[in-house]
Amino acid sequence: MAQYDYDLFVIGGGSGGVRAARVAAALGKRVALAEEFRFGGTCVIRGCVPKKLYVYASQFPEHFEDAAGYGWTVGEAKFDWSKLVANKEREISRLEAIYKRNVEGSGGETFHSRAVLVDSHTIRIEAEGRTVTADQILIGTGGRAAAHPALPGHEHCIYSNEVFDLPELPKAIMIEGGGYIAVEFANIFHGLGVETTLVYRGKEILSRFDMDLRRTLHDTMVSKGIRILCPAVSEEVVKRADGRLDARLNTGEVLTVDQVMLAIGRTPNTENLGLEAAGVEMDKQGAIVVDRFSRTNVQNIWAVGDVTNRVQLTPVAIHEAMCFVETAFKNNPTEPDHDCVATAVFSQPEIGTVGLSEDEAAKRFKHLEIYRTSFRPMRHTLSGRQEKMLMKLVVDGDTRLVLGAHVLGPDAGEMAQLLGITLKAGLTKDDFDRTMAVHPTAAEELVTMYKPTYLVKDGVRIDG
Repeated sequence: MAQYDYDLFVIGGGSGGVRAARVAAALGKRVALAEEFRFGGTCVIRGCVPKKLYVYASQFPEHFEDAAGYGWTVGEAKFDWSKLVANKEREISRLEAIYKRNVEGSGGETFHSRAVLVDSHTIRIEAEGRTVTADQILIGTGGRAAAHPALPGHEHCIYSNEVFDLPELPKAIMIEGGGYIAVEFANIFHGLGVETTLVYRGKEILSRFDMDLRRTLHDTMVSKGIRILCPAVSEEVVKRADGRLDARLNTGEVLTVDQVMLAIGRTPNTENLGLEAAGVEMDKQGAIVVDRFSRTNVQNIWAVGDVTNRVQLTPVAIHEAMCFVETAFKNNPTEPDHDCVATAVFSQPEIGTVGLSEDEAAKRFKHLEIYRTSFRPMRHTLSGRQEKMLMKLVVDGDTRLVLGAHVLGPDAGEMAQLLGITLKAGLTKDDFDRTMAVHPTAAEELVTMYKPTYLVKDGVRIDG
């Protein structure tokens, strides 16, 4: 049997890589992990965690406004962007240290270095100028914001990496894109008092989400004061003499802003990793091709997380890592389950969703029952805020199986986590109906929609 320096070498210190390294090391395996930037990956350093902190920060103006209806008098409010940035940095540095410590505390070794494959069992640690060998190799290098080199003036634009650490809060920003990153940051900047315009090439924001959610969120964002232009794309970004930017759109309009943020997709981090030298197959988008167990075409090399371009969510990468350990080290081949994954969009109001949208379900099932309700949540009654909450269940009319659950409104993400359990368990609408409501809550609407709002048969809506 060949002798190697390590049983497992992990390239990438994000959520998936750290979880795999920590769990394998705890099993007594000789494990090393190399991360060239900061432990924690996209989620902790420049994604989910700092984004959610900024979402919280941007919500306070509405909280201050709503407080009056509940008898509170709030004095003049002032916002300090630099303080938010500094506090965010302190928190992610704390989390970064925990991620690194978790690997080392389990018995793993860490390298602050880029790691490159020399062959299928050899890794070069660039910072130390030496090579090591490993029996099994796991790649978890994640992804990054997609660049737009074809756009004239793209060098003047920012991406989701830079947006958290801008030297000053812009007075006006244009965000191009219609996915959850673009939508979330449009709400963040608007909440912080920035004149915000969202530009998207599609007909409606948030493709692949349920259309009712998309349209309702769009209308609510516009009512708040966010400008949404779609379909539209930028054709050129010009830097003016005063330092501001002119974004020229295909509609003929020119937007003058302080920052242009591009949120037009994600690209797998696979360049210059030595994948070609090791014989690892990639697809046309540069993502690593894996089988249902996260194994590449090279028997001892595996990949998890965004670098595989399957489901780009942090909990999915962690789940894939756990399945990898079961398969590679515990003689228990385990496939990651990518079906019925709950997710949230931290827009304002936020979205929580799991399962099939109505349009997706209509393509797969002949007979659907759609349960839909829209109402003003109780928390808005005294404040006077007119925002509506939306809840929707998509049900197979033949089996009564709940195929999709969609929520727009306060705490929608929290509800989606629990709805994810019910849909994963394969519960029916009858199970919802016989569940007692918790009153007074918004979530009780999910179990009190007894009659369908309308039916869909062979793709045709039938009102009744």
